[in-house]
Amino acid sequence: DGYAASMVTGDIFNALLNTILKDSCMYVAGVKLQTMREEYDKFERLAKEKKYNHYNQSIFLVQVKQVQRDVLRLIGSDEEVTIPEEEKLIASNNSVLKTFCFRKAYISFMFRSYDDAKEYVLKFYECRENAWANLMVTHVNHALYTGLISFWVARKSRDAQCWIARGNESKLTLKRWAESSPWTFENKWHLLEAE
Repeated sequence: DGYAASMVTGDIFNALLNTILKDSCMYVAGVKLQTMREEYDKFERLAKEKKYNHYNQSIFLVQVKQVQRDVLRLIGSDEEVTIPEEEKLIASNNSVLKTFCFRKAYISFMFRSYDDAKEYVLKFYECRENAWANLMVTHVNHALYTGLISFWVARKSRDAQCWIARGNESKLTLKRWAESSPWTFENKWHLLEAE
């Protein structure tokens, strides 16, 4: 409904945000991952057709393509997703860098690549303070997965206390979300509690 209302009023930015939010929720929930390619193609077409602010469009497209690359890996596709603007934006925009590092840490965690997960979650922590705030669903997932990775690294690392502190920070973030909406977030908080 938010997308349709935004399009009727000509608010392209809000239409793009609604599309990203819907797609992010589908991705995080693991709902119909095979259909995500179509969803992201629709987003890309909308952004290009409406010629939304070029710089913001580039950022949105890079972030969407990063997730699309992950979806393809998760469904077992060997297809490569090339993102021409990615390198330049990663070098010049801390928020894009933060998203890139999180995506790499997440996919490394999902495929149990310890060294890569540790490397990219460290880079995520280094750049997150100087980055834009995230949409709610992204913020929650950053807290969940950086927490899971931190506790995983703590079990294998010599500097366990540092990693436990990071995991506890994520746990506290999820606890606050769980207090505001137990139905949606309490299970994620309990998952980190179990770690």
